[in-house]
Order: sequence, then C-alpha cells, then structure tokens
Amino acid sequence: MWRDALALLFALNDRRTPGGAKLMAALALAYALLPVDLLTDLTPILGVADDILIVPTLLALAARTLPAPVLAQAQTRSLGVQRRLPWLIPAAALTVLTLLSLLGWAIWRTLGS
Repeated sequence: MWRDALALLFALNDRRTPGGAKLMAALALAYALLPVDLLTDLTPILGVADDILIVPTLLALAARTLPAPVLAQAQTRSLGVQRRLPWLIPAAALTVLTLLSLLGWAIWRTLGS
C-alpha cells in the first residue's frame, strides 16, 4: 500500500494527471489527517475501521483514473525512492524513542522537584 501511495503522490505532480484524481487523493489525505471522522476513533474497532476502509478506497479510485503512462512512471520513481530509504523506519523509531525519553525525563524532573 505504501508503494502505491508514494506512486500516487509522484503522479499528482504530473501535469497529465486529471483533476478528479487530484481531488480524490486530497480527500483521502484530508480524511486521514483531520480529526473529523464518520465514526469517532474512540468507538472500539469501528472508529479505526472507517479509516482503514475509506482512505485506501479513495487512493485506489484516484490511481484508477490515472493515465497508464503517468502511473507507470510514478511507480518506477516510487521503487527508486524505496530502494534508497531502507533506513527510514529505524531512524523514525529512534527519533520517537528519544523524544519519549526526553519527555519522561522532563516529567520526572518536574515531579521530583
């Protein structure tokens, strides 16, 4: 799914990409990032299920409206980027752990005083 989402991102920058594909991709991104949901995330299982269903569906619809040459070129670019970034997940995990450690230390110092 990440490879396809990255390919769609590259395709959106192409001037041959139709406006409908750009709109659907923007809607998927907005739905994924904005705190407004059809079902609140606090609702067990259903709150996350709508995100898991709606966002990939919108992305798939956007990708289906792309011209074949645009999609092929975007997928090739996506594979090139993925080969160069195998360190991304460990680097992100290390960053999150460092930030959590600093936050824990700051809380400990504040409560200890």
